[in-house]
Amino acid sequence: MLVNLEPVTAPSRTNDLAYRVALHRVPRMGGVRFALLEATFSNLEDAWHADAGALHAAGLDVRTAQAITRAHAETDPFAELERLHLAGVDALAPDDPRYPSRLHEIADAPPLLYVKGSWIPDDEWSVAVVGTRRATAYGRQAATEFARGLAANRVTVVSGLARGVDTVAHHTALESGGRTVAVLANGLDTVYPPENARLADQIAAQGALMTDYPLGTKPRADFFPRRNRIMSGVALGTLVVEGEPTSGAMITARLALEQNREVFAVPGSIFSTQSSGPLALLRDGATPVGRIEDILEALNLTMVGAQMDFGRALPPDDPNEVALMASLSREPRHVDEVVRQSGLPAATVAATLALLELKGLVRDMGGMQYVRLREDVAEYVVPRAGATVDH
Repeated sequence: MLVNLEPVTAPSRTNDLAYRVALHRVPRMGGVRFALLEATFSNLEDAWHADAGALHAAGLDVRTAQAITRAHAETDPFAELERLHLAGVDALAPDDPRYPSRLHEIADAPPLLYVKGSWIPDDEWSVAVVGTRRATAYGRQAATEFARGLAANRVTVVSGLARGVDTVAHHTALESGGRTVAVLANGLDTVYPPENARLADQIAAQGALMTDYPLGTKPRADFFPRRNRIMSGVALGTLVVEGEPTSGAMITARLALEQNREVFAVPGSIFSTQSSGPLALLRDGATPVGRIEDILEALNLTMVGAQMDFGRALPPDDPNEVALMASLSREPRHVDEVVRQSGLPAATVAATLALLELKGLVRDMGGMQYVRLREDVAEYVVPRAGATVDH
């Protein structure tokens, strides 16, 4: 009798990933069902080719088992992997070293994560910045200040690419030369909202787009709360800028608490509906923040006592610029008030404000309202590989 003495080799990572991608396209195949398959079958290729009876015996419900067997005739696992490659998307399984490490700590961690761009080790030091789609001028200013401060300290800004606070946070991180990650509630071949398509391209080039939904998945209202667990899960903490008590930002904050993450809230006016969510968080014990140091200190990052260089900011260099800087504050001020206080002609004020905005010293908040941006704050340096963060 002949005996085959050739060693039995385990399936390659590529093979396993191809079948994981194919299985993940089956509706309702989340982390729990993947765990049942991995506990029963020696590899996912065997699970893919199993009949409905074997899948049901592994613990899957009849509906899901039948959906997998139907997928055999409709899906080529290796074609799906090639489709991702052509779209410039990486599929990260939980055992991939590029898979965000903090996601291993959360309940219902994605069995597959799709990434366009790159999630790098430095992104483990990140903070989620979330808030309402209907941000007030105050909310946009606060989101700008905190995203700018995080980026300047090499902390990655995580958000959801939505209108309002999310868009401001992503834009500011990019403009400040920092990294930013957007977590989507749809496949990475779709951008929602569509007006953020260019922003999405910039994020992919200077950070990452991320989702646990396969290509071809369109956004749905019930997908957004589920994607929020990833936003809070990859980050050290979540900052809520503005939002009503029932908003998606509040869902993200609740998930962050369940994941044992820090939650920060920006105090706002008691008369503003958009500040009612942060007020509720503060009442329940969230950390109030008014400056970037509040976040960095709470996360036990290391202060080095230098001055922050925002890169874009240049000092005012003529008397008109100095006069206008003295007439502005961190509160929005209408251009007419700036004209009165500075004593300069309206045309001079308009031209000088434009120059100051280019220098990164002031920001147009809309409605002819301007604010003076923070210029000098203490710098914090994020500890790198091997350091310990107590969170």
